[in-house]
Formats: sequence, C-alpha cells, structure tokens
Amino acid sequence: MSINVTKSYLPPFEEYVGYLAGIWERAYLTNAGPLVVELEKSLKEYLGVKHLFFVNNGTIALQIALKALDVKGEILTTPFSYVATTSSIVWEGSVPVFVDIHPETLCLDPALLEAAITPRTVAIMATHVYGNPCDVEAIEAVAQRHGLRVIYDAAHAFGVTYKDESVLTYGDVSTLSFHATKLFHTVEGGAIITNDDEIAHRISYMRNFGHNGPEAFWGVGVNGKSSEFHAAMGLCVLPKVDELIQRRRELSERYDAQLAGTGVQRPLIQPHTTRYNYSYYPTVMPSEEVLLAVREALNAADVIPRRYFYPSLNTLEYTGTQSAPVSEDISTRALCLPLYYELTDEQVDTICAVLKSAL
Repeated sequence: MSINVTKSYLPPFEEYVGYLAGIWERAYLTNAGPLVVELEKSLKEYLGVKHLFFVNNGTIALQIALKALDVKGEILTTPFSYVATTSSIVWEGSVPVFVDIHPETLCLDPALLEAAITPRTVAIMATHVYGNPCDVEAIEAVAQRHGLRVIYDAAHAFGVTYKDESVLTYGDVSTLSFHATKLFHTVEGGAIITNDDEIAHRISYMRNFGHNGPEAFWGVGVNGKSSEFHAAMGLCVLPKVDELIQRRRELSERYDAQLAGTGVQRPLIQPHTTRYNYSYYPTVMPSEEVLLAVREALNAADVIPRRYFYPSLNTLEYTGTQSAPVSEDISTRALCLPLYYELTDEQVDTICAVLKSAL
C-alpha cells in the first residue's frame, strides 16, 4: 500500500454513527442545526476566539471575508500558498499584487510590503504557510500606517498560538480550512474568525444568502452553510486534536534527526510561536533537479510526497506578469514528505533512507 503525503484521521466508526442516529431522529440536516451550533461553540472554546462561523469550505471562507470587509482593489498577497488564496481575490473582483516571501520562514516578507502599496491598495491577505505564523506584528504595523484591512489565510494554522494567544486573533479576519487533508477536518468545511462584532454581524448574514428571517434579506449573501453530517465529523475529531498534534511532533522530530546534515532545509518557525501544530513536514531541496530525483526515488518505493506549493502563484496565467524571485525559487525546491497520525516510525525510517540515497 502506498505511503501518501497525508491520510485523513477517521474517528472510531461507532462514534460517528452515534451522531448519525441523532440526525436521523431529528431529521434536521442543515441550516444551523444543533450539531453545527455545538461545533461552533466547541471550536471557539478550543481555539480561544470570539466569533467563529462554520462554513462549507475554506475557499468560501476567504470569499466571504473579502465581501464582509467590503474591499475591492489591489490586495497585497503571497505568491507562496495554495491557489485558493489568489483565486478568491480574483473571483471577488480584486487584483492580487504579489509580495515576495521571506527565504527562511516562507511567509510573506513584511519588509517588502510598503514598496508595493499604491493608491489602489485596500488590503493585505497573507498565509500562515504550513501553519508557521506570519510576522503578524510587522504586518499589522504596516496596515495601520496605511489604513489597510488584513485577512489571514490560516488554512494550515489550526491550534497554532503566537505569544500564547491564538494566531487566529490577528488581523481583521482569519480563515480556516477543514478539508479532509487537514489536521482538524470535517471532511469538507472551513471557518471564518473575527474579533470585530460588526464584521461578525455581516458574516452571519452573508453565509446564509443574506437571510434576515424567512422573508427578508440583509445585503448580498451566498450559500456558505455546512451540514449536520460534517459537523458530526468535526465533533468526533476535535477531542483527538491534541493527540494528533503530539504524534505529528514525534514523527517530525524523527525526520529532523535523520535528515540532519543532508543539505535538506526546513522552514524557520517564526520566533514567539508558542504552539506549532506540525500540520505538514515541508522540506526545501538543494535544487529542483535534486527534488525531482528524490521524488522519483520515493515514488519507486511507493511513497507519494507532494510539491506543495507549486507553481509560484505569480506565474499563473490570470495574475499577469509579476516578479517574486524568492517564491519562484522555493516553489521549485519545496517538497512535503508524508506526515499523518497513523504513519509509523519504521515508515519514516524507510522514507529517509530512500531520500538520502537519492541525494
């Protein structure tokens, strides 16, 4: 059986079926059902955030965030992220302006922000890459000086804390993905987080078509709701998250020990990160040629790593020609190795042996 880059954690079957029995009894499947309400409450408590809205995926979370902040114009963003970070900006009628990344943290480099600001700049959308927090204080300082909104794509940053506070409390809005490949998942899903009561009010209507009661509407909305079935999965997975993170940490440290001295680089975790979630095991190879050789050797051993993120988003056809040399370089050399709860120590040893033989 292949060792894939990730494997979704599934709770004991009987736990999920227990929730299904309740759904069948109530026949209440969607539209803010009791399990959705319970999950939102549990997530707010676990993450330590004020307002959290459970939605049907992480991409609609980004799109609703942009709508709720009423930003349209140029949005400074990272070229080193999943495509949804950029496509959500374009989809909502704004223009992504790429700010290159820091070569060690791989997050947007705040030292480059001000040079990219124009009279048309309205917001910053940065990604906590692989769960590694952005330099949130530097980004906030720039945003305040220039009156810009800040959105964090925190798809990878579930449970991450910076200076003992949830990283999700920074910026005007943060978004999460609960896709099946994520540390915490609801099969498909996501969330929108904000500390601002007015923004929260807008989001609450926007994710449900704009409904203000059954026969009235408040502004433009979209169908961002999720179902009781997805919430049930989240309620099963959430109590296991701390154990999932601990096992991922153990596996990551095993990788670290075996790959030390090989020339394979690892991102620098942002200083003052008091809890990292080990959502991925990213490596940066010495060159693209080495990456391709390593991937070929791993594939031959039935191991499936992932070039994540590739390509650099500033090279997409619909974003125009923009330069981001650090991101373009890193994207050709970044490779995520398998990391998931059920991965064994022996499998990590095998992966490392094959990788080192290909260097």
